[in-house]
Amino acid sequence: MKNGESLIKKERVNNMKINKLSHWLFNPPLDGPTAIILLRLMAGGVFLWEGILKFIYVNQGVGRFTKIGLPFPQATANMIGGLEIVGGILLITGFLTRPIAVPFVIEMLVAILSTKISLYLGTSPLPLPPVPPQIGLWAVLHEVRSEYAQLMTTMFLLMAGPGRWSLDALLIRETNEGKHPLRDQDKVVYLGYSE
Repeated sequence: MKNGESLIKKERVNNMKINKLSHWLFNPPLDGPTAIILLRLMAGGVFLWEGILKFIYVNQGVGRFTKIGLPFPQATANMIGGLEIVGGILLITGFLTRPIAVPFVIEMLVAILSTKISLYLGTSPLPLPPVPPQIGLWAVLHEVRSEYAQLMTTMFLLMAGPGRWSLDALLIRETNEGKHPLRDQDKVVYLGYSE
């Protein structure tokens, strides 16, 4: 009987953790500085046009994914391209910013690990940078700048939320009672900055 009670207790604890994570993910603070919109426009815009490029130019999508050895390069390129287009629009508008930031953080980590280690070692299947440094630490630090900027920006948005000038904030202001159906204002945890 104690084993059954122990399992039920563990399940309740796990459910509480999942509920807490879900609450944090879907209830971002909305009182951050208005300048957060600039970060959303920058990161969202880059993801949007990079997603479009994966469909327009083969070397940016399936060709690149084939060269670096990702499984199912056509399907992977389409999936990542679609994620970047839809997710870029979500970031730009400030709607579901935290949930879309999670796959973007993962994507940037995979992009860095799948391309920069081989660049460091001098074994990259992708074209080397046109000018020195072409391999080694300095080449990696130079070539990783875009992925690093996207990674840090999406991590900031994951923590700080979409800010005041966002679709999420607008939806909350527009509801009759001032509450978003997915949010509980009394339980919002703020991890960002305020003006």
